[in-house]
Amino acid sequence: MSRIATYLSFVRFGHSVFAMPFALTGALLAWRDHPFSWAQVGWIAACMVSARSAAMGFNRLVDARYDALNPRTAMREIPRGAMSSTEAVVFVAIAAVVFVGSASRLGTLCLVLSPVALGVVFWYSLAKRYTAYTQFFLGLAMAVAPVGGWLAAGGGAGLEPWLLGLAIGLWVGGFDVLYACQDVEFDRGHGLRSIPTRFGVRGAIRLSRVMHVATIVAMAMLWRAAGLPPLYMAGVALVAILLTYEQSLVSDDDLSQVKRAFDLNGYVGIVYFLATAASLYLG
Repeated sequence: MSRIATYLSFVRFGHSVFAMPFALTGALLAWRDHPFSWAQVGWIAACMVSARSAAMGFNRLVDARYDALNPRTAMREIPRGAMSSTEAVVFVAIAAVVFVGSASRLGTLCLVLSPVALGVVFWYSLAKRYTAYTQFFLGLAMAVAPVGGWLAAGGGAGLEPWLLGLAIGLWVGGFDVLYACQDVEFDRGHGLRSIPTRFGVRGAIRLSRVMHVATIVAMAMLWRAAGLPPLYMAGVALVAILLTYEQSLVSDDDLSQVKRAFDLNGYVGIVYFLATAASLYLG
């Protein structure tokens, strides 16, 4: 059991809640015009968990050298010796294979696009070595989730998955900007790039707030594009309240609550998914 706990901690399994609700929301929107299937739900969930696990494992693997030097991350599994690099490589490979296999059960298009999705989510872990806009690439990686959910459920041409992808990309990129503020001095000292290293903590926080406002705008645009009932906007209002509170916890002269602000995001996806589901099936 201790090894299982180590692997779950290695990929922060609980954080799967960030992308999962949006993938299922994309599927919900597609199921309005296509038959619902519990098998699809299962394979979509398998895709989300395995893709995120592969991406997080890859991130921990390629960042192990830096993690060992950073006091904030020195106790992660590889730096402290709880897991070897070989174990991490095997884990990432297995998770990637599970993802591709699960995608194949959702149709030919999903199978063909699965390597592209892996490439996008893996690139984020390397981006900090080449560009200051690293957090935008995490947003892009997470935006794949609702588009994938839409395609997996049989969705065709339409604005819905793209607006949903835009919303999750802005949301995730916005909170990752806040998270990256913790490491601005370390990153600068080791040649790593991020939005906080480029614009400073104050500029990064302002950009994060703009991105979260734009998240709400994208969600509101989806309301009009998908023809959803007013109940949907009640959920969007709750998301806006959560994001406002999250932003209130962080300032350029006090980053002590960044972890607390980060953890709030677990509720954002759940609230949004439940509100969308309620608006579709009750509204």
